[in-house]
Amino acid sequence: QVQVVESGGGLVQAGGSLRLSCAASGRMFWRFGMGWFRQAPGKEREFVAAINWSGGYTDYADSVKGRFTISRDNAKNTVFLQMNSLKPEDTAIYYCAADEGAVSRNVGLYEFWGQGTQVTVSS
Repeated sequence: QVQVVESGGGLVQAGGSLRLSCAASGRMFWRFGMGWFRQAPGKEREFVAAINWSGGYTDYADSVKGRFTISRDNAKNTVFLQMNSLKPEDTAIYYCAADEGAVSRNVGLYEFWGQGTQVTVSS
């Protein structure tokens, strides 16, 4: 098992930047693929970005590609989401998730989830 905790959310003006952090417990962190998802009020949880165990493979939703960057530091058991050029449409609760196996855009394939961190982008 792994414990996942997100941090770094907040309120930012359109065009600004935020960096989210996801701290995971356990020495087996290196085995896990990691993903970021978000959920806006009244909408289903959607895929944002994912990274494999080594960091050599990344995947992004079309809506954030070129603006967001996912990375990981296995020595610190931490994954990051750098969010630049933020838009009001990015407003949502952002969740970090982990699973042992190949990374995926499918919410259902991730077993371990954090509590979420709120990101609000004002116009």
